[in-house]
Amino acid sequence: MEAVLAKYENQINVFSEFLEDLPDTDEPVWVLGECYNAKTGKTELLSDVHSRLWFTYRKKFSPIGGTGPSSDAGWGCMLRCGQMILAQALVCSQLGRAWRWRAQGGQPEKYHRILHCFLDRKDSCYSIHQMAQMGVGEGKSVGEWYGPNTVAQVLKKLALFDDWNSLAVYVSMDNTVVIEDIKKQCRQASSASRLRPRPCGWQEPFTSRETPEQACSHTDGHRATTCPHSQSHSDWRPLLLVIPLRMGINHINPVYIQALKECFKMPQSCGVLGGKPNLAYYFIGFVGEELIYLDPHTTQSAVEAGSGVDDQSYHCLRSPRRMKITNLDPSVALGFFCKSEDDFDSWCNLVQQEIQMKRNLRMFELVENHPPHWPPFVPPTKPEVQTTGAEFIESTDKLFESEEEFEILNV
Repeated sequence: MEAVLAKYENQINVFSEFLEDLPDTDEPVWVLGECYNAKTGKTELLSDVHSRLWFTYRKKFSPIGGTGPSSDAGWGCMLRCGQMILAQALVCSQLGRAWRWRAQGGQPEKYHRILHCFLDRKDSCYSIHQMAQMGVGEGKSVGEWYGPNTVAQVLKKLALFDDWNSLAVYVSMDNTVVIEDIKKQCRQASSASRLRPRPCGWQEPFTSRETPEQACSHTDGHRATTCPHSQSHSDWRPLLLVIPLRMGINHINPVYIQALKECFKMPQSCGVLGGKPNLAYYFIGFVGEELIYLDPHTTQSAVEAGSGVDDQSYHCLRSPRRMKITNLDPSVALGFFCKSEDDFDSWCNLVQQEIQMKRNLRMFELVENHPPHWPPFVPPTKPEVQTTGAEFIESTDKLFESEEEFEILNV
């Protein structure tokens, strides 16, 4: 019975005040760069929202690090939102923005491979296990609450181990996006080390007696049909650009609201990490003066890995939730995905036109060259030594404490 309830938990209207239908309005509804009419295009709008990968609290997974928590309920909401923004980038990269999920099944192989990257097990490259343990290097104990800046740093580090997607994650500093640095990182060659791709993209060393091509030919129901090591790589690695900001002191400064809306209109929009103090949400769009978001605060049982993973619990079939923009905590992280260099150049032009030239107070700066007073930019590379992170398990006494470091925008 518990398994049945868990499967359909995301369809049960428990808190009706949060599950109200979309407003009957003539105002456009924007979702990750796509515009909809709530009256005439509701079916298409809901299909788009339902197709986003939805990661929530889970329970009954293997203990993190072997001795840590077996549920992230109460502390993992920002990590789950980080998974969602990263999953959106991977979906856009592998399947395209126009891809839609179908409840009756029949999804492409790449979809299942993306989903396996996020299963709650230690060998999935973007699992709650890997994210929590990688966060130790950012000063966060396992079981401690994260803010948007910290989770962005964790994603940047974990992406280095994912050769299948070869995603470049750039996290801006001091509210400044440096075009020169991004192009340097995205033009960096993919890893050429002798590594074998696992189903989720995680890496393990090849044996000394086999070539990369031979290792990739091993039978695996969720491995790519062609060997990624034998393919030629393009000159540009797909980019997930994350811009941590603090748009005010205690509350969001109203002067930034229109610029925030413009970000959701951009075709490169990958959503926004944010929410309220100790309550993280993944924002995917807006209508009028309300933000549309996916809420990770639902606890479901962990899904067992295998060829027949039931994916319905990874899609929110409720009407999208909304909150007033003015209720947003000022600490956020903007996300954008650029598949090609032309895509990134187009994003730069949109930022200059819609955010920099039209606003007296800018959300962030976009500069061509690396600031001379900054340390030299060195594109992140995969460390040679990997660890399980089990030795990092600490107490959860600091649960829900969060001290994010941001540069305060002018107010």
